[in-house]
Amino acid sequence: MTRFCMIMLLVVLLGLITGCSTQPPRDTRAEDENVIREMETEGWKTIEAKDLEGVISYFADDALALYPNMPVIKGKDAIREAWTTMFAQPGFEMSGQPSKVEVSRAGDLAYVQGTYSQTMNDTTGKPVTDSGKYVVVYKKQPEGKWKLVIDMSNSDLPLAVPSKKNK
Repeated sequence: MTRFCMIMLLVVLLGLITGCSTQPPRDTRAEDENVIREMETEGWKTIEAKDLEGVISYFADDALALYPNMPVIKGKDAIREAWTTMFAQPGFEMSGQPSKVEVSRAGDLAYVQGTYSQTMNDTTGKPVTDSGKYVVVYKKQPEGKWKLVIDMSNSDLPLAVPSKKNK
């Protein structure tokens, strides 16, 4: 083999080796965590302002909502109806605080855990406050935006004990 052929063979082999090596995807978890924390902060402001369409904009079309004392709510339209009902409740106010954000290693799913406080008037018009915890799951959409796919909360209040009159 001539010297020229050996050099060409080395160049081709180097090209093949370099071309076949793949770089691992860049780890964007810290950046994604910051994006989601900002979304959570803005989302709670949107709820406090009772901005229905703003709240709904956070949800994926096929999202699920699992709220206390309600059946599973499936899809953005049904979630819109639930939030419309909540916002219409006399004395309704709600605030929340995320405490933990975790983004998957693959960078396509994330969850947030936090606490909430909610007030609304009871049937006599007296304000009743509930507090509890929540977990939401975000999924990165094909265009790169994060959307809520599961929104779940539950109350810290004890279950009501049936009165003896109801037995």
